[in-house]
This record gives sequence, C-alpha cells and structure tokens, in this order.
Amino acid sequence: MDEIFDNWNQVKKKTHKNQRKLGIKPREIFWLKIGQNIGSEEYGKDLEFVRPVIIVKQLTNDLFIGIPTTTAKKENNDYFHNIKYFDKNQNEITSSAMLCQFRTFSKKRLLYKISKINELEFKEILEKIKRIIDPTY
Repeated sequence: MDEIFDNWNQVKKKTHKNQRKLGIKPREIFWLKIGQNIGSEEYGKDLEFVRPVIIVKQLTNDLFIGIPTTTAKKENNDYFHNIKYFDKNQNEITSSAMLCQFRTFSKKRLLYKISKINELEFKEILEKIKRIIDPTY
C-alpha cells in the first residue's frame, strides 16, 4: 500500500505544477486526477489515479465542487444517482454519481472533458445533494 501512496505522491507533485486553466461549466464530466485516498474515500484508477467527475459549481478561478462517478453498479438512492451519457465516440456510458463523495477540487487536477449530463438528471442530483447537506430539506 505504501508504494501506491508513493506513486500518487509523484503524480500529485507534477499535477501541482500544472498551470493550464481549463474552462468548466456545471453538468460537464471531466477525467480528473482524484488521487489515492484514505479509507472509504473514493480514489482514482490507473497510473494517473483518474476518475470521471461531474462539475457541480465553480467556486473560484481554481476551485470547483465535483462529484466522482463509478461504473460499479449502485442502487439509485439518496447517496448515488445513476446516469447515462455519451463519450466523444458516441458510446453510451452508464455510471453512478457518488453523491456522498462530493467535494471541492482544484482545476489543476482536470485532464479533459468527456461529456455532459442532461439538465433533468443534474437537477435531480442537486436535489439529492441538498438533502444530504440539510436532512430537513
């Protein structure tokens, strides 16, 4: 396990130096270097520790709120929302937005845009996030 964290640390050092500033908009899905995280926190795959992330809202020039996704089959409930979208080759992708893992990311972690989810699904996702933050909502 130490080797995995050491590898992520090397990727993280290079990522931190990234000066490219991509434009983002809510509903877009980007490949993002999410990293190797701790415990049950979602982590990235492959050599760059990447995972698709849905853009929720840009906060500053460098920070945004994002929701990691997974292709693992999840029950559509208050903590996961199943989505479908098309990649750049028009292949249909089925995945789950991991609402319980939403957080703030640096735009330096972004690689490139994959797709965009439809407005209705995005609205449903936002409603679920509001319920996570405020259970009386």
